[in-house]
Amino acid sequence: MLVITVAAFGLMVFSVIPWSSIVHAATGPASDTSRATSAEPYWFELDWWFPQLAMLFVVAAVLVGVVARLGEKETVRLIGAGAADMITPAFVVLLAGGVSVIMTNTQTLDTVLDAMESLVSGTSAGGFVVLTVGVNALLAVLIPSSSGHATLAMPLIAPLSDFAGVDRSSTVTAWIAGHGLTLLWSPTSVVVVAGLAIAKVRYDRYLRFVWPLLVAMAVVSGVIIAVAAG
Repeated sequence: MLVITVAAFGLMVFSVIPWSSIVHAATGPASDTSRATSAEPYWFELDWWFPQLAMLFVVAAVLVGVVARLGEKETVRLIGAGAADMITPAFVVLLAGGVSVIMTNTQTLDTVLDAMESLVSGTSAGGFVVLTVGVNALLAVLIPSSSGHATLAMPLIAPLSDFAGVDRSSTVTAWIAGHGLTLLWSPTSVVVVAGLAIAKVRYDRYLRFVWPLLVAMAVVSGVIIAVAAG
């Protein structure tokens, strides 16, 4: 079972890497179903994306059930139980996508962007990315799902980075920093809450212990991102 699991993750990593683009330093736009590249792909590239990866893990789960001799009913039950754990994040992504669609179709997003353009147009690149880290750190408390957070926030902060003259890669890095730092302490983070419950550590005691590290990481991350953006 461990061999099947390792092989599945290894194949996943191998299949999504655009090897020719890495070698030739060529990039292209990505979509929900494929990753277009400007370089000619090598013959061994699989060019897999979410549909293929989903089927990969379904096949791996079935193989694990066969090797473990779980039987048809137990294998199906366990696959369903594992899929049930992803229902909540899936709904968060769905709702965030719905908010994004509503904001776009009603031109609310355009109104917000127009109002915020004057605020960021004169901001330095370093100041913009530090502000992005702070804003997304607060949003991550309300939306702990990284996929849902990105679906909701990226349509807004990506155009704002263009207004501020900041490279979008720096903006994405700032978003990752803000979201990741928040998940280390947020009470809405399932990992933090579950981990503290297992370790039998009170949340307030954990915060008193970890806050110096969190502040140091926030400062160091902000400085690095600001220097990179500048």
